[in-house]
Amino acid sequence: MERSEAWALLTKYNRDHFHLQHALTVEAVMRYFADTLGYADEADFWANVGLLHDLDFEQYPQEHCVKCQQLMREDGVDERTIRAAASHGYGICVDIKPEHEMEKVLFAADELTGLIWAAALMRPSKSVQDMELKSLKKKFKDKKFAAGCSREVITRGAEQLGWELDTLLTRTLEAMRASEAQINARVAELGE
Repeated sequence: MERSEAWALLTKYNRDHFHLQHALTVEAVMRYFADTLGYADEADFWANVGLLHDLDFEQYPQEHCVKCQQLMREDGVDERTIRAAASHGYGICVDIKPEHEMEKVLFAADELTGLIWAAALMRPSKSVQDMELKSLKKKFKDKKFAAGCSREVITRGAEQLGWELDTLLTRTLEAMRASEAQINARVAELGE
């Protein structure tokens, strides 16, 4: 699947600026992880799964990770992409367990990217560039901050990967630093 096809499918079911920004963020983070974890030859696949992972959430939140499978099949998306995208809802809304390292990264990083962006917006710079792990950990421990970002899911994601929580936090923060300019440029193209 070409990125343009994935984007067309995403925007067929998503219009909200927040959802599109989240999709662009997870896309960039997944590409970063593919490149740094030894899957550079699959970086486009990882990125497309990140882009499409919440395909159904805006219009079908009660059927999240279930409806997306139907929508993707109707659009002719390959089963590998469908399975990978749906697996991030494991134990929450589907029984598709993340097995491939890419699926585990998606499960772990999805919620965390939201927490990191929320923390960045609280900073004077409004950026992740000057965010330190210590600051992120403080926000992570504050259950009232970005309460919609499940700390349990993030912690389970780190465990599935066999990583310490600090490792997941650090690597995801690095991924967002590395891709922040690209994400911001693509978000700016969306307008308000």
